Amino acid sequence: MVLFQSLSELGRRAYRALDLCAPVVDLVVRLWVATAFFRSGLTKIASWDTTLLLFTNEYHVPFLSPEVAAFAGTATELVVPVFLALGLGGRLAAAVLFVFNIIAVISYPELEGIGLEQHQVWGIMLLVTLLHGPGALSIDHLIARWLGREPADRAGLAPV
Repeated sequence: MVLFQSLSELGRRAYRALDLCAPVVDLVVRLWVATAFFRSGLTKIASWDTTLLLFTNEYHVPFLSPEVAAFAGTATELVVPVFLALGLGGRLAAAVLFVFNIIAVISYPELEGIGLEQHQVWGIMLLVTLLHGPGALSIDHLIARWLGREPADRAGLAPV
C-alpha cells in the first residue's frame, strides 16, 4: 500500500512538472515554425527579381498569376509568422500557415528529400498549435484572462 501511494505521488509530481513545461514547449513550437516562414519571406524580399522568376518558372501556384502569388506568398510569410510567434490569433495564424504550407508543397512538385521533410515537420508543428492552442505564453491567453474567460487551450480541462 505504501509503495502504491509513493508511486501515485511520484506520478502526480511528474504530471505537474510536465504541465509546467507545456507553455514553454508551446512557445518553442510557435517560434520554430514562425522563424522558418519569416526567414523565407525575408529571402524573397531580398531579391524580388529572383522571387518573380521563381514564381514564374518553378512555383506553380494554382489560380494565381506569378506576380500575385509572389506578392501574396511573401506578404503571408512576413506577416502571419509574427502573429503566430506572439500567439495573437494563434490558432488562426497556425491555420493560415498550415494551408500555406500545403499550397507550397503542391506548387513546387520538384520538392523532395529534406525539403519535403521540413514541410511535413512544419505541418505537424502547426497542427499542434491549431489543435491545442498557442498556450499560456501567448497574447491570446493574456487577453482571455483579462476578459475573465477561460483560455481556449484550457477550457473544459479539469484542474490538476
